[in-house]
Amino acid sequence: MGGPSGDPAIVLRGVTKSFGSLHVLRGVDLDVHRSENVVVLGKSGTGKSVLTKTIVGLLKPDEGTIHVLGQDVTTLRPREMDALRVRIGYSFQHSALYDSMTIAENVAFPLIMNEPKTPRGEVADRVDAALESVGLLNAKPQMPAELSGGQQKRVGIARALILEPEVMLYDEPTAGLDPLTCGEINDLIVQVRESHQTSAIVITHDLASAKHVGDRVAMLIEGQMIGGGTFDELFALDHPQVRSFYAYNFTDQDPT
Repeated sequence: MGGPSGDPAIVLRGVTKSFGSLHVLRGVDLDVHRSENVVVLGKSGTGKSVLTKTIVGLLKPDEGTIHVLGQDVTTLRPREMDALRVRIGYSFQHSALYDSMTIAENVAFPLIMNEPKTPRGEVADRVDAALESVGLLNAKPQMPAELSGGQQKRVGIARALILEPEVMLYDEPTAGLDPLTCGEINDLIVQVRESHQTSAIVITHDLASAKHVGDRVAMLIEGQMIGGGTFDELFALDHPQVRSFYAYNFTDQDPT
C-alpha cells in the first residue's frame, strides 16, 4: 500500500458548506498525502459529492481552507483555478463519455482542449499509453455503446490520466458493476496509484472497495469526517452510525 511522503497533496481544515438551512459540511478536516489513496465513505446524501466539488473549486465553502497541491483553492482566480484543475483527474460515476466519439477521441479530448498545440503524433502516443495503462488499447476504434460498464469506467480513468494528473478523484468507481468487474476496477485504482504516483480521494459506499483500495479510510457522518486510519481502525470505533453502516453492508459476509 502507499503511504505519506512529503507535503500533503490535499488539506482541508474546518470546511463548512450549507444550502439555506441544510448544513451539509460541518467543519470537515481531511489530509491526503502524496501517493496515497484515501477513501471517503458515506450514505447517499451525506455530502460526499459536495466535498469533491469544493476541492476542485466548483463550490466555494462557507468557512475553512482547502489546499490542493500547495494552493488555496478558495482564493484562486478563475484562470489559476483552471490551471490547477489540469493537475487533477476526475473519474465520474457514470464515466461521462461522449457517445458520438470513438474511445480514442474520448481519451484525447482533454489533451486537445487543454494543450491544443500538442503535435498529432504525441496525442496518439499519449492516448495509446493511457489506454494501455487500463488494459484497453485495442478498444481505440470502438464507440462507448460497444463497451461494457466496466470497460467504460476504465476508459473514463484513461481519459483522466491523459493529462498526467497528480491528484485523482474517483466518484463511486464501482457503482452498478458486478463483483468480478468491481474487483478489476479496484485493482486498477491501486495500479494507478503505484504507476502514476497519484494522490487520490475515492468516494464510495462500497466497503469491499474501500478495504481494497484505501490506504486510509474515513466516513462522512452528519457533515463531519470520522476516522481516518485503516479500514479496520475505522470499523473498530464505537460509533453507532459507523457500526450500522458496516452491519448493513457485511451482516452475512466477510469484507475481504
